[in-house]
Amino acid sequence: MRNMSDAPQPLAASFRDPSGQLFTRDGVLYRQVNESYREEYDQLMGSGLYGDLVRSGMLISHREVHDIAGPSPGRAYITIQPEAVSFISYPYEWCFGQLKDAALLTLALQKKALSYGMSLKDASAYNVQFVNGKPVFIDTLSFEKYREGIPWVAYRQFCQHFLAPLALMSFADVRLGQLLRANIDGIPLDLASLLLPRKTYLRFSLLSHIHLHAKTQERFAKKKTAVKGKMSRFSLQGLIDNLEAAVKKLDYQPSSAVWADYYEETVFSGDYLEQKKKLIDSYLEQVKPGRVWDLGANTGLFSRLASRKGIDTISMDVDPACVERNYRELTQKGEGNLLPLVVDLTNPSPGMGWNHEERMSFLERGPADLILALALLHHLVISNNLPFSKVAEFFARSAKALILEYIPKDDPRAKDLLANREDVFAGEYTQENFEKEFAGRFALQEKAEVGNSGRILYLMTINQQ
Repeated sequence: MRNMSDAPQPLAASFRDPSGQLFTRDGVLYRQVNESYREEYDQLMGSGLYGDLVRSGMLISHREVHDIAGPSPGRAYITIQPEAVSFISYPYEWCFGQLKDAALLTLALQKKALSYGMSLKDASAYNVQFVNGKPVFIDTLSFEKYREGIPWVAYRQFCQHFLAPLALMSFADVRLGQLLRANIDGIPLDLASLLLPRKTYLRFSLLSHIHLHAKTQERFAKKKTAVKGKMSRFSLQGLIDNLEAAVKKLDYQPSSAVWADYYEETVFSGDYLEQKKKLIDSYLEQVKPGRVWDLGANTGLFSRLASRKGIDTISMDVDPACVERNYRELTQKGEGNLLPLVVDLTNPSPGMGWNHEERMSFLERGPADLILALALLHHLVISNNLPFSKVAEFFARSAKALILEYIPKDDPRAKDLLANREDVFAGEYTQENFEKEFAGRFALQEKAEVGNSGRILYLMTINQQ
């Protein structure tokens, strides 16, 4: 065993798994595979299932390492080093299309596993991440030997993590996907059944997998007994096929939300957009970031200036319609290096789960090398009453550099925000105050007006303490 400076640091996200434990050592991610999972791991690797899934891009790859001790060496069978995922996202940050694609991936994995004599023992949405625009399964230890006659143990979890939120987003309101944030183990089926409109009882798949499933859970909960029964391989395959058909049939069409058509309906000419793109492109060339966060990205027009340079770009917006359009463009064009997410900057994802550690907060997943904050500042300050100082503090915690657009108060878009509220920003929302507050945390590198719009684009870098 080689001598290493770091002791293994267990990751809180996997402490519940009896099959193994994620940990880092010297900043590198590893997974300890426990002795209790030896038989399943050997079948996964020896049957050809692992190789098939990795080749098809469905499962993250790993390599076995023999000189790295995990956090519980007395329980260990082997240590593996999984391929790193550059940014971890969570289901409550995904748009409808992302959750649907993650659901279909999970069912495809179950089908493939059955053909190799294995089965998924859990169907958590947290086992999926997006890499180069596509969903990929990251939990190598989720496979177990298939046993004839045993029902799919992950059935309820799949319904709670995928089918219920997708049905709510499709039939009720797309914003109900945020219920996953309040229910870390998936949306309870009785709650989903209560919130879904009556017409969903007429769709057999939703009647059986959500409404009647919820009633069955309630009945057995009152009896304090577990649901028992046998299921043949043929019936199990039929169940998976039925779930797959149910998921594929669910749909969401993004409406013309307030900001989804922003660029098409902009009050400025195409020259404004082209000049803005050129400025941003030149700033990106100066900074050469490895990772960009585009905050308030809308449908990702400017995110793509970074992603098409091969820069890992997280494209975030509060509007699910915008993020859906962003993701659909990504999938249609086969784009990489881009991850659209639904994020509310005024209430970003907190640390969640046991001891607030199982799911990382938004800021814990940073900092980025550079933030794009384009046509965003006036929303934060005017719509949400955030002082310039608070915004500067947030950006300074989030990134090392900043491309920010200042929009004056007499701009048509700023006037829109003030149309139905009292202007309490007289003497406060000014370019002078903005520059003064940001100068305390950032060093100005460049600034330029975008055409004749009155809008100013700034390139700033974090002050070195």
